[in-house]
Amino acid sequence: MTTRRRVILNLAAGAVVTALGGLVALPALAQSFSPSDLDVAGPLGDVTLGKADAPVTIIEYASVTCSHCATFHANTFPTLKAKYIDTGKVRFILREFPLDPLATAGFMLARCAGNDKYYPVTDMLFDKQQVWAFSDKPLDALLQLMKQAGFTQESFEACLKDQKVYDAVNAVKNRGVETFGVNATPTFFINGQKQSGALTVEELDKILTPLVGG
Repeated sequence: MTTRRRVILNLAAGAVVTALGGLVALPALAQSFSPSDLDVAGPLGDVTLGKADAPVTIIEYASVTCSHCATFHANTFPTLKAKYIDTGKVRFILREFPLDPLATAGFMLARCAGNDKYYPVTDMLFDKQQVWAFSDKPLDALLQLMKQAGFTQESFEACLKDQKVYDAVNAVKNRGVETFGVNATPTFFINGQKQSGALTVEELDKILTPLVGG
């Protein structure tokens, strides 16, 4: 059986959510990684927000079924976007780190929607996480949600059968694990400095203020 078929069958069978709450990172010393290494995008490229030459780059490895990631995107990301991304101080990149087959499906659909809809779709998946990720029939709930983004039953199924997209999403996750030691979601790299956990606005301000010059 092909890997893409297993994704869909696992979803349909309900064997989908093995770590919806995310992973809790163990305390560790701060780690730094080369920005040039982190800038290497996955097979489908990165979808970025903000100015290309912003003084700070934030890369977030997240899962759309991770409740800690949803908390960050609900409580902290709006301030991050308004105060730092929209003002040209931060370049932001969301990278796929699916914790389960359902998250893989969500990211595949976001990729199939196209770069211009990538963040609207992932934002919707985080915002409506309780509606679809914790549903008794998550695949049906995900389909209904994706119809709001312009998917039909046919395009929805075609996307989930796309081996190239499936492999690309997992390639990003695998490199995160193997090269950067990502083992929890969300995990952030801020100008190469690794930060684990759903950062609060206060924590983010403390990190970013010296980097952007106040």
